[in-house]
Amino acid sequence: MCMRYFIDRTAKELDEVVTKALATKTYLSFSRISHPLVTDGEIKPTNVVPVIAPSPSGIPNVYAMQWGFEVPGKIYPIFNARSETARIRPTFKEGWEKHRCIIPASYYFEWEHLTDEKGRKKTGNKYLIQPKDYSITWLCGLYRIEEGRPYFVILTREPDETTSAIHNRMPVILPTEHITEWTDPNENPERVIRYSLTRMVAERA
Repeated sequence: MCMRYFIDRTAKELDEVVTKALATKTYLSFSRISHPLVTDGEIKPTNVVPVIAPSPSGIPNVYAMQWGFEVPGKIYPIFNARSETARIRPTFKEGWEKHRCIIPASYYFEWEHLTDEKGRKKTGNKYLIQPKDYSITWLCGLYRIEEGRPYFVILTREPDETTSAIHNRMPVILPTEHITEWTDPNENPERVIRYSLTRMVAERA
């Protein structure tokens, strides 16, 4: 599960992505409805943020997108999608097949999910998590267009050994060299997702 992440613009790659997003038509479109682009710091669901997605010609480009899909009958938007079932779920099937994106981050946050002595669920410590030996966390997502504006969800998967003690889900994260493949609408996502990073490091936030 991923409900918070962080952008640190002191990282050159992230600063370049943010700068490109600020020059897009999608940034202006969201600004007109009072949804400014969040350029750094802690990112929360419904924020508008920089996202890498294919251009009409299939080349990776940067856009401003809002986090969350509106779903009829649900009070709140959906923010995550299970990678194991996205290919068959009506809400995510088209995104899985043709509309895949990358959400740039420094790291993501997770809270311990605990059970007390009476069996009640509660949250524990907050952790910041990122792939081992990586300074940028490239989160995998799916996007779609709603009323002319792009929206995204973050894909999740079973956790690695480090994060399983904190939560039973983690985001799908790819190494830099597979970003172009993931966003390419002609690529097979089943093949690319096999390169997901599974060695995480976590520390108390």
